[in-house]
Amino acid sequence: MNLLVTGGAGFIGSNFVHCMLDMHPTYRVVNLDKLTYAGNLENLKDVEENPRHSFVQGDICDASLVRSLFEERHFDAVINFAAESHVDRSIVGAAEFVRTNVMGTNVLLEMAKAYPLKSFVQISTDEVYGSLGPEGKFREDTPLHPNSPYAASKASADLLALAYQHTFGLPIVVTRCSNNYGPYQFPEKLIPLMIANAMNDKPLPVYGDGTNVRDWIHVTDHCAAIDAVLHKGIPGEVYNIGGNSEEKNIDVVKTILATLGKPESLISFVKDRLGHDRRYAIDAGKISRDLGWEPHHTFQAGIAQTILWYRENVAWWQRIISGEYKEYYRKMYEGR
Repeated sequence: MNLLVTGGAGFIGSNFVHCMLDMHPTYRVVNLDKLTYAGNLENLKDVEENPRHSFVQGDICDASLVRSLFEERHFDAVINFAAESHVDRSIVGAAEFVRTNVMGTNVLLEMAKAYPLKSFVQISTDEVYGSLGPEGKFREDTPLHPNSPYAASKASADLLALAYQHTFGLPIVVTRCSNNYGPYQFPEKLIPLMIANAMNDKPLPVYGDGTNVRDWIHVTDHCAAIDAVLHKGIPGEVYNIGGNSEEKNIDVVKTILATLGKPESLISFVKDRLGHDRRYAIDAGKISRDLGWEPHHTFQAGIAQTILWYRENVAWWQRIISGEYKEYYRKMYEGR
């Protein structure tokens, strides 16, 4: 099978590329990534010499480039990870989120209409559902209520993809996942940011009172779920993917500090994010019942593995937190 993986140099995308090449010895992967700040070719170092993986630097909004790839490579499936994905950045400026997440997805959908595919997997997020109270979980039929520009752009892309499936009969499925963690995550997100700061004995900035709740899933469990959807998902369906691991942000931070042997005095509560959703929780019963997928990592085991990875790969994230990232970090957290 020939796969087009967009955004395959990012956190989840690069992990998925590794999983596909490992799990399916005959599959070939074309990896299209724009290499924005969150795309990192070092994430793909282990597959640089793999003849079944080819990297193309490019933008999914570039219709002529995308068309040429479809014409030359004869793809069987598309897995669309390419997206601007950080809520804080979408609050600072939403235009790039609309461009990539909506317009870029539309380019891919037009190609899927023009060139036959066996499957098109649109990767989305539980943030399209909005915020939960203290009870309940997001189901696939939960009404969409995105509360950030990022979430709104992803909800728009979801609806566009499902409309193409309904209108043109394309083999499109949508996945909506909870918060991922694991190797190669850009250190603007909670877990790698806290690990890096703790290892450097720097303050750990925690939004608000730290009691916002997220469901956490190890990235390799997410990749296994996407693999199941790619091969067994029903066109037109949405599949929620979750790790059955609800944790308060402050408890995640304290776990990281305890594992690294650092004091809780490093915690620094900062002004809350605008429109910060209080709680997310995923009901992943549908993908479990219909496709036979279950997460394998408990949060306790997964976070321990993740912390160890960042301890063993200091050079990887040290290079990232220099340069442009420092200015972004200052803008987001200093003075809050």
